[in-house]
Amino acid sequence: MAVLPAQEGRFEYSVPVLVIGAGACGLTAALAAKESGAEVLVLERDAKPTGSTTLSTGLIPAAGTRFQKALGIVDTPELLADDIWRKAKGETDRAMVEVVATASGPTIEWLADRHGVAFKLVEGFLYPGHSVLRMHGTPHRTGEELEGALLAAAGRLGIDIMASATATDLFAQSDGRVTAVRFIRPDGVQETIGCDTLVLACCGFGGDKEMVRREIPEIADAEFWGHVGNKGDAVKWGRELGAAVADLGSYQGHGAVAVPYGNPLNWGVLMNGGYQVNALGLRFSNEVRGYSEQAVEVIAQPGRIAWDIYDEARERPILGFADYEAIRSLGGIRKAASLRELAALLGIPAGDLERTDAEVNLLREGTGDDRWDRSFRGTQPLQAPFCAVKVTGALFHTQGGLVIDIAARVLRPDRTPLPNLFAGGGAARGLSGPSNWGYFSGGGLLTATTLGRIAGASAGRLVAGADA
Repeated sequence: MAVLPAQEGRFEYSVPVLVIGAGACGLTAALAAKESGAEVLVLERDAKPTGSTTLSTGLIPAAGTRFQKALGIVDTPELLADDIWRKAKGETDRAMVEVVATASGPTIEWLADRHGVAFKLVEGFLYPGHSVLRMHGTPHRTGEELEGALLAAAGRLGIDIMASATATDLFAQSDGRVTAVRFIRPDGVQETIGCDTLVLACCGFGGDKEMVRREIPEIADAEFWGHVGNKGDAVKWGRELGAAVADLGSYQGHGAVAVPYGNPLNWGVLMNGGYQVNALGLRFSNEVRGYSEQAVEVIAQPGRIAWDIYDEARERPILGFADYEAIRSLGGIRKAASLRELAALLGIPAGDLERTDAEVNLLREGTGDDRWDRSFRGTQPLQAPFCAVKVTGALFHTQGGLVIDIAARVLRPDRTPLPNLFAGGGAARGLSGPSNWGYFSGGGLLTATTLGRIAGASAGRLVAGADA
């Protein structure tokens, strides 16, 4: 990966807007650029786009949508911004939080009404950090389905997507203006294409083990369940171009990836009153602070595993989620008529599991304080049949990246923009602050779609001769 002098980048074909990455960020950028009147080309390293979007649950938080209003849910961009700000403990860019929150509802409705993405609101439980129901997903609630809908929308607009094209080098002038991109085909053939503007939508660096160990050593030994192509290309190119980067220690982990299946267990079972125990049958943390920060808690346990303990009342709201149905179809859910029988199935001490459950039930009644400061009040005791899934902690994607402004222009350390470079999604600095505790449920796709749309529209305006 390198940034080379512009004069070395010889090409026969040029496009006004070039996008690297065909996930949710890249495709929304392409849709927005095309709508602005600019011709656009998307480069995608996979033969079939299967990046971070496909690996996700495909859920996007948004405020004030018609989908919320139809169910009587009152939400505003201000409330969403405050929720994001609170989760990040105020250690992020407030202006960007407000821009993203304000753009969230219109982006969902734009994707639904103009581009045929069939959204519906997720009901039954709140995700960590959210004050109201605001997660929007496609009918089967999978990232693959969302990706398919965006690809179909791009096809309807005649947007060209060049697959099996791994971008390797940028060509740029001395002022940082990118003039071309070199990419390589699976057979080793290299090609170069010119561009007037470039949108980086190639996610983060979770697939670069050395970079992860250097920037976020606490999660370096966890399993990586993101896309292997997330090699930090945007950050590496950006640094060579003189761009500012921030919050490289920030990431989205997940503290309940089913073992050995690799599917994330829906956090609703915990939010509604379930809990996690380790191999000794003991709780070890506040399970509902967030699924990102829970990843390091789980991998610190014996064997780097834990068990999610819940019942069928907690299971009902998540039935139909594709990841849960996959775990169920593979036999990953253990059920028993008593806690003692369940403990035998799990190979953990029955007495300790029973004592843990009794302690939680006292907390449900308001008796005593939880040593990890979790509130169970208002939740009902677990009832037979009892359920359990073996889980581990994992890294899904990084949240730090290139610093951008409200037009998604990539900035230098002095806050001046690079001439024609834009970024969004995991390529850009997220809204999670400097660590794992700031990740806001759905935050990855929230910034992918909103900032992707902003980046594409800004690139289109720049090509047209207007201010980005």
